[in-house]
Amino acid sequence: MVNLGLRRVEDGVAAKHPALQQYAACQSQAFMKGIGTFLAGSGAAFALQKLLNKKLPYGLQWSLLLAAATGSVASYVVTRAETQKCSDFWIYLETGKSPQELTAATGMSQPTENLPSPKDGESAAPLVRRNKYGDVVE
Repeated sequence: MVNLGLRRVEDGVAAKHPALQQYAACQSQAFMKGIGTFLAGSGAAFALQKLLNKKLPYGLQWSLLLAAATGSVASYVVTRAETQKCSDFWIYLETGKSPQELTAATGMSQPTENLPSPKDGESAAPLVRRNKYGDVVE
């Protein structure tokens, strides 16, 4: 058994995925950034409301609720972005290619303008695959 944070991972799984430690560290950092964003966002929103309290007078419970909601939204946005970076990093560590390269390599859906259309009984030209930028993909 291999320790991965607080969990124990089977040796076979750890051997199959040698980059598991790096991925777990990346995810942990992403979640800590989310927690930090929640605290900072909530604190900043609450402080801003207290500064504007004379123009917008409302109770403490509404200030806290709005601050918590603001912090939650900011935390979600940051955590989602950081988690996506970790997922892309995991794919890169496992395959050696970025997710964009994998998408291009596995073949994206081909636009209809690139499909051959035989006219007057001519033989169809070989299919040419292109990426979203119009480059020919081999």
